[in-house]
Amino acid sequence: MLICGVDDAGRGAVIGPLVVAGVLIDSAKIHLLENLGVKDSKALSPKRRRELAEKIIKIAEDYYVVKVEPEEIDRVVKHGKKLNKLNRLEAKVMAEVIRRLRPTVAYVDASDVIPERFKNHILEEVPFDVKIVSRHKADVIYPVVSAASIIAKVERDKAIMELCNRYGEIGSGYSSDSRTRKFLADWLLKHGSYPPFARKTWKTLRRIREVTDSGQKKLFG
Repeated sequence: MLICGVDDAGRGAVIGPLVVAGVLIDSAKIHLLENLGVKDSKALSPKRRRELAEKIIKIAEDYYVVKVEPEEIDRVVKHGKKLNKLNRLEAKVMAEVIRRLRPTVAYVDASDVIPERFKNHILEEVPFDVKIVSRHKADVIYPVVSAASIIAKVERDKAIMELCNRYGEIGSGYSSDSRTRKFLADWLLKHGSYPPFARKTWKTLRRIREVTDSGQKKLFG
């Protein structure tokens, strides 16, 4: 039986893409993922994630990655209906991954507070029969989802590194990172607007603009 795990990286980031990855594997090979020691990508160092990603790809039957750029995220967050915002967008992207990999069973890390609703949104976009197991913390529970989380994080790391190489130090791309906030504030002061790879609907950017406009030197107190 072919199963797949689907997970994301960068959902809450203020800079860079949301990355969704799926890993397809024969159920008889799950023990190989377990032997690798796959786990939630956030619990691994960048080096370890890269090492595991190479091994996962060799074990897997197939894998697929989708990057959702900030412009698309902003469009959905700004104009989408309440249940058609980021959760619904992510469900559609996960459905795209499942359509491409065509598993018998798909395990997904539910973004919605109601996992069953998230599952149903995915099923609306898949034109063939597939069993979907939608769980919170699926990347901790199911090795195949852990594998997908690692692939997604490695691809997200690559995207951030490409931005760093082009624009200088931008940090991790998350609002909690002072390097990211400083980069955005400096860019705003220099250009009068934010870069195209920033998510302009995020509250962080409104806060930075407010602080910058008020002439304060220290961001976020």
